[in-house]
Amino acid sequence: MLTSSQNVPVFLIDPLILELINKNFEHVKNISYGSASKCKFFCVQRDFTTFALQYHLWKNEEGWFPVAENMGFQCLKTESKDPRLDGIDSLSGTEIPLHCVCKWATHAIHLVVLHGRSGNYLWHGRLRLKRHVDRKFVPFRKLQFGHYPGAFDRPELQQVIIDGLEVLIPKDPVHFLEEIPHSRFIECRYKEARAFFQQYLDDNTAEAMAFQKSAKELLQLAARTLNNLGVRFWLSSGTCLGWYRQCSIIPYSKDVDLGIFIQDYKYEIILAFQEAGLPLKHKFGKVEDSLELSFQGKDDVKLDIFFFYEETDYMWNGGTQAKTGKKFKYLFPKFTLCWTEFVDMKVRVPCETIEYIEANYGKSWKIPIKTWDWKNSPPNVQPNGIWPISEWDEVIQLY
Repeated sequence: MLTSSQNVPVFLIDPLILELINKNFEHVKNISYGSASKCKFFCVQRDFTTFALQYHLWKNEEGWFPVAENMGFQCLKTESKDPRLDGIDSLSGTEIPLHCVCKWATHAIHLVVLHGRSGNYLWHGRLRLKRHVDRKFVPFRKLQFGHYPGAFDRPELQQVIIDGLEVLIPKDPVHFLEEIPHSRFIECRYKEARAFFQQYLDDNTAEAMAFQKSAKELLQLAARTLNNLGVRFWLSSGTCLGWYRQCSIIPYSKDVDLGIFIQDYKYEIILAFQEAGLPLKHKFGKVEDSLELSFQGKDDVKLDIFFFYEETDYMWNGGTQAKTGKKFKYLFPKFTLCWTEFVDMKVRVPCETIEYIEANYGKSWKIPIKTWDWKNSPPNVQPNGIWPISEWDEVIQLY
């Protein structure tokens, strides 16, 4: 009643109820308004029911709370700085609403406020309680959303009748449910990036700007290609360092680096990139050992894809020296994947970013190094034997 009377288009994102709806999806789609129904979904025992709202659709935010309180709700709203403005010195500090928790008797509604970001995705912030807030207002630890910031694809919505109520839900509940456990988002470190550029001036030469433009276009093309194939990837090597250190592409890096777990490899990858206009430059290794692909973008910018293998207590990717057949191994501490925003895109990065970067570049990663030898410079490189000459035709393919 509250949201419809105030014309606030909330949609259901509660994982428990969406799971139930999904299991009975055909039945739910066929229920018509006004038909008598038992309380089958919303009456499941739990502390919260979670809805989401796209902030730009919340027309009467200030007037909403007095109406809610008049109806008997006790509401708590949390706000924080708008991270979309952090990259702009003069605008940072603007507060935006992130979460609302409205309690009625022993149950509470959690409203997650979603904000549109560059790259056409939705973001929500972390639920941080101010000091004066009563920690016993609701069991905050049981909340499904808000323990950390999250990023989601924009869901297409559909209206269904649940327990006699008209409710909006994601049209593809399975996809939305699959996104939840992998939704964690890390913000770019704008403050540290500004400090970096005060110490090491930004390269604004025409050559550097042209490279960054080409690299951005190549990264966006690679992301589209891999997303269409359903292949997870993340920013790796110098591209990851550029994001973490300076929130931009390193102008002297000359290529774009991506990582993919070997279990996500698909043989269609090579053909898909070729069809996207990126010819294969080299293919080293094989699926079971040290696979590495390189594609030629325009303006001499390369796309390097490194495949990562998991051992009991570390991960690694391989390298091959074409002239000698020597193999190399780059060791990384185990990591998981988070979302971030980079060059107007939602892309993955290692959540344990600092450990990942220090493995690759050492403790002095903050200092730019323009001469880099992939066989000797990384602190995590070690020799890994040599390919037998009988296998060279398969494991060292140059185009």
